[in-house]
Amino acid sequence: MKGELRIRGVCRSYGDVRAVREVSLDVSPGQFVTLLGPSGCGKTTLLRLVAGFERPDSGSIWISGQDVTALPAHRRPANTVFQHYALFPHRTVFGNVSFGLEIERRPRAEIRDKVERALELVRLAGLGDRFITEISGGQKQRVALARALVLEPEVLLLDEPMAALDPKLRKEMQVELKNLQERVRITFLFVTHDQDEALVMADRIAVMSHGHIEQIDGPEELYERPRTRFVADFLGVANLFRAEVLDVADGVARVRTEGGLSFRAANDGGYRAGTAVWVGLRSEKISLTDRTVNAFPGTIEDEIFLGDWTDWRVRVGSEVLSVGEGNVLARGRKRGDTVTLSFPPDAVLRLDDPERAE
Repeated sequence: MKGELRIRGVCRSYGDVRAVREVSLDVSPGQFVTLLGPSGCGKTTLLRLVAGFERPDSGSIWISGQDVTALPAHRRPANTVFQHYALFPHRTVFGNVSFGLEIERRPRAEIRDKVERALELVRLAGLGDRFITEISGGQKQRVALARALVLEPEVLLLDEPMAALDPKLRKEMQVELKNLQERVRITFLFVTHDQDEALVMADRIAVMSHGHIEQIDGPEELYERPRTRFVADFLGVANLFRAEVLDVADGVARVRTEGGLSFRAANDGGYRAGTAVWVGLRSEKISLTDRTVNAFPGTIEDEIFLGDWTDWRVRVGSEVLSVGEGNVLARGRKRGDTVTLSFPPDAVLRLDDPERAE
């Protein structure tokens, strides 16, 4: 099917470094899928393998039902937008976008028509005569997108294309890029290390670690239910504890952290009495105003002001928990205050730890 991407058991090593390890991934036509992870996790290497800039040591890559594993980049129905755009400064906006069509020796009238439509698509109509040195960073990114889209690729590959933009423009461009993808309905495979960027734009997110995919899910599912300790940590679950399962009964597990904090967790079927487990709690799931089954007295040790949000550091016995609170509620609290923090059992995340199993 046109625009479908299938990756099967792909591996790539550089000497003793296994950059990509047995990765398999399916991307449906018209989907926006993001490869998310820290530097060195293998996401850019995987993108380059799909693009054809590198060959896998084993495994296969299929685009639109065609095995492209052995094909060079220029023969694959995919284009790439790079982190630094790779635009030609001596060419105009029009000249940059038309370059690929000129290489293919398309008729002049066809080139003009396609370039003008591509510039309209990325909101650059009327700027074709400007040189690259005469436009802004956000406009340069749009030129790079137009240059890739004008060739009508079946899959568009994007390697951290917004890394050079300032934070405000970056947020604006995230929304623009998502809206653009929904209009053109081309399959996007996007690389980033920014979790917020991935959550805003992607239909599905593949979190990578040490060359393999730890978890792939939709943004909401990934955020609410990370399955491993690595994914939870990378997606900002601030409270992570190694704990012992004390008992399991009536759909509830009782656990005790290494610091001695005991609480109840909704049993997802993975708790076993007497075993060790990693659990996590998002800061915003903990309340300083409500009282639930897990309620503990504590003392505020520190605060981190985040504009409309405050991150309190609350000591409960030997543990210090991060507690997020909107600043309407946070007014009046200060370091040294005694508080009661609480959280419902279903807020507790049970997390696998595959790194310990390797």
